[in-house]
Amino acid sequence: MRTDRRWLLDPAPLRADRGFARFWATSLVTALAGQLTAVAVPLQLYGLTHDSTWVGAAALAGLAPMVLGALWGGALADAADRRRLLLRGSAGLAAVSALLAAQAAPAPGPGVCALAVLLALVTVQQALFGMVSGVRGAVVPCLVAADRLPAANALMALAGWSGGIGGPLLAGVLAATVGLTPLYLLDALALTAALLPLRGLPRLPAPAGGPAQAGLRAIGAGLRTLTGHQVLRTAYLADAVAMVFGMPAALFPQLAQERFGPASIGVLSAAMAGGVVAGNLLSGPAARVRRYGVAITVAVCGWGFAVAGFGLAGRLWVAAGWLALSGLALAGLSLFRKTLMQRAAPDAMRGRLQGADTVIAAGGPRLAGLLHGLAGAAWGTGWAITGGGILVILTMLATARGFRPTPP
Repeated sequence: MRTDRRWLLDPAPLRADRGFARFWATSLVTALAGQLTAVAVPLQLYGLTHDSTWVGAAALAGLAPMVLGALWGGALADAADRRRLLLRGSAGLAAVSALLAAQAAPAPGPGVCALAVLLALVTVQQALFGMVSGVRGAVVPCLVAADRLPAANALMALAGWSGGIGGPLLAGVLAATVGLTPLYLLDALALTAALLPLRGLPRLPAPAGGPAQAGLRAIGAGLRTLTGHQVLRTAYLADAVAMVFGMPAALFPQLAQERFGPASIGVLSAAMAGGVVAGNLLSGPAARVRRYGVAITVAVCGWGFAVAGFGLAGRLWVAAGWLALSGLALAGLSLFRKTLMQRAAPDAMRGRLQGADTVIAAGGPRLAGLLHGLAGAAWGTGWAITGGGILVILTMLATARGFRPTPP
């Protein structure tokens, strides 16, 4: 039995570090509730415009404020008390969700004013979300011992992906039964409730050596550190390669129409997410890994191999199996890359590096959607997906020489 348990997620950070346990609980709740707003916004946009172009344009337009918020929030995390930033950012998100609920309550009809208000609130929300994400990633190493970082990162990923699975399911039921206003309101209430546990965190003052101000100079210094540090640069590049060349989600609707049937899109989406959750639940051996560069290389190549297999699958259950395997690889990539970054980066740079990480996480899948959409239209879904998986493997193998045998 002991041998079997070594494969399972290590809950030690929750037992040993009370501050991390509080932080993890708030992350789980807000990840679940945040998906309610993530589902409600496109539904309301389509209801106002009856045009999917607006839905896609709003998603793309939200990228810029998120990127700017993440970079600025990361710099703030290195220049100010991180606990205070979390409280203020979460309070701001709660206020925006409450305003979203208020603007949706009268069930406004189509109109420029209603659309402008919704888009303005979404822009502010995305900027705040980027800022809070940049701060959150820098908080974890402050709350747990260094030897528990792999387990802590697996727990954080599990919270995020569990919310990503459960939130849309709950949102779909609520939107069909009670409308959109309660979705926004529940998100606001969850964010407000999370403020109390966050207040219970220890003070997290600005790290020694951090910037005096969170301006362009501080952001530039963080980006120079990232590009000038060979191991960190390679780790970030590995993640970008995996996301941009390998993420096939944009082609799920076309695959459902041409190959697997209209009901398959939910199966395809859930299969990858389920694989990520399973990968984090089976992350016990990660604590014994020492050669992070090798682990990241294997994870990225495994992701590319699974994506290539998915592109060739002719049956839905085979495709779901390949996507589940890709999710397992993605979980490993995320865990090892985050742990490497947290151990290799000085505390005074963690916020800014986490901000850059948020940029990749937000921008990579969007760019992948554009590239896969163009490739799928030109060469078909099979060639686009399988070719992307092969390109991931080849690019990663060419990049892997940037890793040292062990993290610094």
